Amino acid sequence: MPVPNPNHSRPPIRFRGRSFLAVVLAPEAPVEVWLSDLDALVRRSPAFFAGRAIILDVTALAPGREELLALLGELAAREIPVMGLEGAGAAGQGAGLPPPLSGGRPGAEIAPPEAGAAAAPATAAQPERPTTLGSLVLDTPVRSGQAILFPEGDVTVMGSVASGAEIVAGGSIHVYGALRGRAIAGAAGSPNARIVCSRFEPELLAIDGLYRIADDIDPTLRGKPVHVWLDGDAMKTAILD
Repeated sequence: MPVPNPNHSRPPIRFRGRSFLAVVLAPEAPVEVWLSDLDALVRRSPAFFAGRAIILDVTALAPGREELLALLGELAAREIPVMGLEGAGAAGQGAGLPPPLSGGRPGAEIAPPEAGAAAAPATAAQPERPTTLGSLVLDTPVRSGQAILFPEGDVTVMGSVASGAEIVAGGSIHVYGALRGRAIAGAAGSPNARIVCSRFEPELLAIDGLYRIADDIDPTLRGKPVHVWLDGDAMKTAILD
């Protein structure tokens, strides 16, 4: 068996900062009523929590360990996995619990789907009208709470993408109206993917795993037609002429 050469140069470990948009759930007492309201939201929009990072803020409850475990169990039963805890104190310490988090910056509120709105599909595997292979064309706007997932190729939205909505495409994303939600392009590992929209007001942008949140976007671009692409490890933006 060969012995490793201690003088052999190895590439350095690469560290990379990255921002993700997380949804914070902050339950209030009585928990049973809060869970009932949560169930009503999920019935209106089954895809609302799909693919989202969830933080559970229990500051208002100050639960003991058993109460916290019971609440996490209720969320797990609803297929809402929690990636981190806020405000749990000593009850949130120990094995088997999500890690405690602190220091997060508040982001824009995500509007829940309106009562009576049609349930949004979790995926968009079937195009709304015939398309060429590797592309999906949506003739209607993408409502708040909808998540359109199309890893097979490009997504084109003929209308707008509302705040709280999400488009995930394996290729590029084209929005002919306002882009107010989240646009995640190149999800299939395509650094050449692009994001193009007629009115630039996004909550989050991502191409091939490189993210940028609203606070990190040039405010002079808001409301304008914009083109987004990657140049190496840098996300570039430019106004369309």
